[in-house]
Amino acid sequence: MPVITTIEDLRILAQKRVPRMFYDYADSGSWTESTYRANESDFQAIKLRQRVAVNIENRSTASTMVGQKVAMPVAIAPTGLTGMQHADGEILAARAAKAFGIPFTLSTMSICSIEEVAKHTDNHPFWFQLYVMKDRAFIEALIDRTKAAKCSALVLTLDLQILGQRHKDLKNGLSAPPKLTLANMINIASKPRWALGMLGTPRRQFGNIVGHVKGVANMGSLSEWTAKQFDPGLNWADVEWIKKRWGGKLILKGIQDVEDARLAVNSGADALIVSNHGGRQLDGAQSSIYALPAIVDAVGKQIEVHMDGGIRSGQDVLKARALGAQGTYIGRAMLYGLGAMGEAGVTKALQLIHNELDLTMAFCGRTQMDTVDKSILLPGTFPV
Repeated sequence: MPVITTIEDLRILAQKRVPRMFYDYADSGSWTESTYRANESDFQAIKLRQRVAVNIENRSTASTMVGQKVAMPVAIAPTGLTGMQHADGEILAARAAKAFGIPFTLSTMSICSIEEVAKHTDNHPFWFQLYVMKDRAFIEALIDRTKAAKCSALVLTLDLQILGQRHKDLKNGLSAPPKLTLANMINIASKPRWALGMLGTPRRQFGNIVGHVKGVANMGSLSEWTAKQFDPGLNWADVEWIKKRWGGKLILKGIQDVEDARLAVNSGADALIVSNHGGRQLDGAQSSIYALPAIVDAVGKQIEVHMDGGIRSGQDVLKARALGAQGTYIGRAMLYGLGAMGEAGVTKALQLIHNELDLTMAFCGRTQMDTVDKSILLPGTFPV
């Protein structure tokens, strides 16, 4: 086993162990992938101020997100098909997050169902991410199932009314069910560890949907249903309806524009996530870290602001915190760990990020998350 020192090490290992169609699904963006790349690279332009001869004993990375205590200002982002990166992936990632003391967010398009994740985490509260479908009865039932599972926050994704085109998915024949071309079968045969894991679990379809929608009993009928279900008519009245139906902590994901951030405030949500869907929707959009400061300046005193997109290290978390994000989310960093080493890989990813966050905070002369602000950054190197 190679020595793992960075999230990049986990990515390389995951690429070796996960079938190409599922690895590419996670590790891709839409069209030219310029926004996907910018999410990561724009962090590198932001420079930190090193401070010395400051007492850096008794450090803590602890914080809160929507009033809930977290071991560090990081949550696991909702990612579709997580259970195809590794057998029972959502359950494993949720267990790792629980043990570490950070939130896990389950996607509507997960392989393991809400009920299965709750059962295998001893009903430890996790968050649930909701896509708005045209079938409002299904959405109502999904919200009720989320309540029954005692989820402590609902993350409503607003930026997937239609699906951005991802070239790799088309070339790989990624669909529901996946196209078992000769190339795909040969590739899967070269990943015996993954294949054995998948043979050993019954969880190989969208657990939140199959069996919960009339007429959807298998992957074939699921494909037909989902193709028609994402709702291009989604609007702020729907957000109000969902907020009322849910009644708990509501986080709005997919905000990139100041005007939309103000509408998020008016909706009464508890937090918003500055996010471009990991560069998987509007290619050519601004990176999340560059969009963050203007949104914080506009609404940061009225609503809790979080961000996701491009975080691959503890330094990235600290930079986002310095620019006003109360919390951050990791999607691909978690998936790389999961694909590489299962639950232990997710734990490793969290440990890497936490260790770098702690040490970098210390090098910048801070010992508590609440004291991290723009003054730890070198002027002129970050967006204002």
